[in-house]
Amino acid sequence: MAVPHPEHVGESGAPVRPPARTPSPWHGQGPVVAAVSLGGVIGATARYGAGLLWPTPDGAFPWTTFTINVVGCAAMGVLMVLITDLPAVHRLARPFLGTGVLGGFTTFSTYAVDIRGLVGAGHPGTGLAYLAATLCAALAAVWLGTTAARRALARRRR
Repeated sequence: MAVPHPEHVGESGAPVRPPARTPSPWHGQGPVVAAVSLGGVIGATARYGAGLLWPTPDGAFPWTTFTINVVGCAAMGVLMVLITDLPAVHRLARPFLGTGVLGGFTTFSTYAVDIRGLVGAGHPGTGLAYLAATLCAALAAVWLGTTAARRALARRRR
């Protein structure tokens, strides 16, 4: 019979197991959080740059935010098809590209602020048009992106 080391023996003389090692964060959600963070920086920087290149005058229809949200929704539709239909997609592609890049790029919080600002500045018609147009265009963009990606994959498989 082997004699346990004194540091592995409890007060009762029974062997005590050493404490379990704390798992590295890189084995759990750490890589996902890092992928989302890095993607978010890229997407938000692209959105910010678009806003600087194409600023919206006060009281005008916010074409830049509208375009960003519609393009981002179309890209989300394409991305979701590619991630679900392609067999060898890396596990971090969806959090990096979907939640990170496209989540940082699209800006539905600015959409809400723009509507409130338009209505508050005495442009309720523009605000209502922006509200409806963004909703309809974003939904149509997701549908079009999804449909186009599915058709492209079907042609590729023939």
